[in-house]
Amino acid sequence: MKTITIAIDGMGGDNAPAAVVEGALNAARAHENARLLLVGRKDEIDGEILKHGSNPRVTVLHAEEVIGMDESPTTAIRKKKNSSMVVGLNCVKEKEADAFVSAGNTGALLTGATVIIGRSEGIERPALGTMLPNTKGFTLLIDSGANMDAKPSYLAQFAVIGSEYVRKTTGIAQPRVGLINVGAEKEKGNSLVKEAYALLEALPDINFIGNVEAREVPHGAADVAVCDAFVGNVVLKYTEGFAKALMEIIKDELTAGTVTKIGALLAKPAFKRLKKRFDHREVGCAPFLGLKALVAKAHGSSDAYAITNAINQCINFAEKA
Repeated sequence: MKTITIAIDGMGGDNAPAAVVEGALNAARAHENARLLLVGRKDEIDGEILKHGSNPRVTVLHAEEVIGMDESPTTAIRKKKNSSMVVGLNCVKEKEADAFVSAGNTGALLTGATVIIGRSEGIERPALGTMLPNTKGFTLLIDSGANMDAKPSYLAQFAVIGSEYVRKTTGIAQPRVGLINVGAEKEKGNSLVKEAYALLEALPDINFIGNVEAREVPHGAADVAVCDAFVGNVVLKYTEGFAKALMEIIKDELTAGTVTKIGALLAKPAFKRLKKRFDHREVGCAPFLGLKALVAKAHGSSDAYAITNAINQCINFAEKA
């Protein structure tokens, strides 16, 4: 079993460094072949490690600067060379780590990954891929946040790299690729999706099934759902919000009377499983696909559980690479 090294932005996210450190230590206990490198302010990270107990496979690499959530991505990457994000990305570039994960500034992470690690050959823009739960398993939504203004050629490339990612991580031999649109008919949509449709139809190495309406994604209509980041992020955020609202509605209805409370008690295990399926923390992170190495974005509000699962995802991918 080969050793996998994951660099982690110890200062990235709303709950850093506490949640990041706890999550990393939990992940280290679960993977004996993993070496975790926490990048950030050593004094602060060491203080958090003391609260949970050290692990010889979790080490700290000092980086004094921190890129804030509201900073300009390009400026931050250019000026903050000693930030936890830039230092962590350089670890991957220099092959000191197999992957880098951060819950920090999304734009800065994309910019830094593109500039420092570089795009895969033939890829114009990396894309953020998010696994959305559906009735049959998961659908990869790509792009879910990286390229708000996309070209048809970008969407065609998203289809290729998304299909390859799903093939490697799930074992599906020919992932079904759908183009998110306002209708299933080929002639529907704006100029972007119409032109992208023609490009996708001509690709020989993907299983393109045509247009897919957003309402069909939760039913597992496609294994890969392709769109620009504006559409993708709206779909992602609505899905997260709706799932949370649905659980609140179910809870309110089940606790409204004596009979329903009894039913809720009997069905409690099922509702726990349902909640888990829609909890974004279970996946942990979304990879930037189309780069020369793995860079993953965790949710800015990630807690320790989410960070653990983000690291787990990176380790699993690195093992299969």
